Amino acid sequence: MKMLHAIHRLDLQLLARIFSQGERRMVRPLARALSRSGDGYLHLLVPLLLLLLAVADADRFAGLLALALVIERGLYWSLKNSLKRRRPQEAVPGFRGLVTAADQFSFPSGHSSAAFLLATALVVVYGGPVVAMFLWASAVALSRVLLGVHFPGDTVAGALMGSSTALFCASLLGL
Repeated sequence: MKMLHAIHRLDLQLLARIFSQGERRMVRPLARALSRSGDGYLHLLVPLLLLLLAVADADRFAGLLALALVIERGLYWSLKNSLKRRRPQEAVPGFRGLVTAADQFSFPSGHSSAAFLLATALVVVYGGPVVAMFLWASAVALSRVLLGVHFPGDTVAGALMGSSTALFCASLLGL
């Protein structure tokens, strides 16, 4: 129990530090744009574009992404609705986020999970600019804390869940 309290205190401290950066005028629009880039549109557009352009292994990538998303979304929904961790603005007195979240609970971060799943799937199938893909996914995760809709621990858990789901599915498919 002591460990959970220590983790929660650290989460609160990190939230306060990171969120304060999101209150800067220049950071807010960038955080909103990065957060929107993790809304799920890219999960449809990227494989569609690869298939339309007849890029090598586009069908393998689309299959991996589809399987991983089905598993990840089921896991995400189950965890979020069974653990029921309140979002920062409900859990921290006087805290007010910069945007309204689409759902009620905070853990794990679905944006972070989906972004890391997409980045990992792209890296597994295509290799390429690994650093760029994971920088984007990390920026999506950070944006969720900057906007005040997640604790940092929510985004770390989401990142781990998304990447591990993509790797598990790649293993299942022999990729």
